[in-house]
Amino acid sequence: MKITKDMGILTSVENHPEIVKVYEKYGMHCFGCMAARFENIEEGALAHGIDVDALMKDLNAAVIA
Repeated sequence: MKITKDMGILTSVENHPEIVKVYEKYGMHCFGCMAARFENIEEGALAHGIDVDALMKDLNAAVIA
């Protein structure tokens, strides 16, 4: 299942626990954050000043690997 920008942060981690390391690499330690319950990946990345396209590429590469 491909990870998309509009997928919830927590949903993505629940479905693919192996991507936690990717989020951490980008400085997104949002898993325990209340906002992570409501934000999608794109919203969370933008809030942290992260290149969304680069994050998405790395997230999906981690799922495929």
